[in-house]
Amino acid sequence: MSLKIYNTLTRKKEEFKPIQEGRVGIYVCGPTVYGHSHIGHAKSYVSFDVIVRYLRYLGYKVLYVQNITDVGHLTDDADQGEDKIQKQSRIEKLHPMEIAQKFTQSYFEDMDALGVQRPNICPTATGHIIEQIEIVKGLLEKGYAYEVNGSVYFDVSKFPEYGKLSGRSVEELIAGSRIEISPEKKHPADFALWKKAEPNHIMQWDSPWGKGFPGWHIECSAMSTKYLGQPFDIHGGGLENQFPHHECEIAQSEAFAGKPFVKYWIHNNMVTVNGQKMGKSLGNVINLKDAFKKYHPLVVRFFILQSHYRSTLDFSDEALEAAKKGLEKLHNTVKNIRSAMRGASGENVRIDFDGFKKKFLDAMDDDFNTPQAIAILFDLSKEVNSFLTENGATLEELKIANKLFDELGNQILGIIPENLETQSKSNIENELINLILDLRKEIRARKLWELSDKIRDELNKLGIAVEDKKDGVSWRIK
Repeated sequence: MSLKIYNTLTRKKEEFKPIQEGRVGIYVCGPTVYGHSHIGHAKSYVSFDVIVRYLRYLGYKVLYVQNITDVGHLTDDADQGEDKIQKQSRIEKLHPMEIAQKFTQSYFEDMDALGVQRPNICPTATGHIIEQIEIVKGLLEKGYAYEVNGSVYFDVSKFPEYGKLSGRSVEELIAGSRIEISPEKKHPADFALWKKAEPNHIMQWDSPWGKGFPGWHIECSAMSTKYLGQPFDIHGGGLENQFPHHECEIAQSEAFAGKPFVKYWIHNNMVTVNGQKMGKSLGNVINLKDAFKKYHPLVVRFFILQSHYRSTLDFSDEALEAAKKGLEKLHNTVKNIRSAMRGASGENVRIDFDGFKKKFLDAMDDDFNTPQAIAILFDLSKEVNSFLTENGATLEELKIANKLFDELGNQILGIIPENLETQSKSNIENELINLILDLRKEIRARKLWELSDKIRDELNKLGIAVEDKKDGVSWRIK
């Protein structure tokens, strides 16, 4: 069975055939760095991490590009409101670039904890202003854009295929608009390529149209094509970015270059919390740093992969506890295998390892079906445990089983680390530290400040730095 991918653009599963044999170029929309990463970010970037891992496992040379949005993402999608990073800089009384740096570092800390492998290239929007201006100039020259009072907009009426990714017509977009449209626009669905900056706007650059900053959509067109060329193989991102962000990317990129932008579009679905849509207005956004206080990052990763990337993921304590128990079962099997290898002998192989591997790869070939792939790992675990407890597994069986769990569970899914024994010890240590800090929280609530400070100071002597913040307590190993 060959790899099949659900292509959002064609709305069907298609056999994957890269543009250049043996090579894959993939671009995934990265975070807008104005706050700590949340469980929705984890859903997206763990999903694409496994996609990239699997493509590499199949032998492709993958160039993975993921941007960092550090300017241009406004607070609503009608090109109105403030830049999200500038708004946060005002709240925290810090320079916008300090905000961007702070939360970029935080983002990578969380992704590293989840076992998400770093992209090959992580370009920033502020580092590619020149490229963005060049595309805007080209669109103006070709008649796809117009300038008004120092801002430049894309004219959707000049691009008949606008809406082909989301399936929305321009008429529907007008009828469904809930936000007052800027009077500068010729058409309500037109979108900003470049925005004029007010004098008090900190992040602004010189351009042929005066001082300003790029629109949100143009950065991804500029950076993806700079590093991957046009067309490239795969563009990924959250389902919420399908419109308007990705739709606008297609329009401006294809209008500028006169050729297709992307061959395959992959979108991961969203996260709900206890059945409710996650959102700041509902107060139910779960930051990863908070989630990691209760659950090991590998448990969160495993939980995410138990759901297909195109399915909604419902976050709840009950679901995370179940995931924790499930992952422990897999980890215990692998630890038992490695322990039994020390005293085992024999070369007989009675387990159909090739059959399990084929089923696993068939699941992954079916649009990266990680829930089915994990179910196969549990079947394999059950079979191996049966031999371990009843018949006694041979050394050769144990070697093959260990290699297979590493290949499928570690290299592809990233849920069974090589240093599993060390990881287990580290898990207990982390839980003990969190337990101590939970008790300290109760002590602080009772205003026993001297005892609270003593606990913090003693932990510090042990090499554990504790920091009290407005939104809670954080700790790190020094």
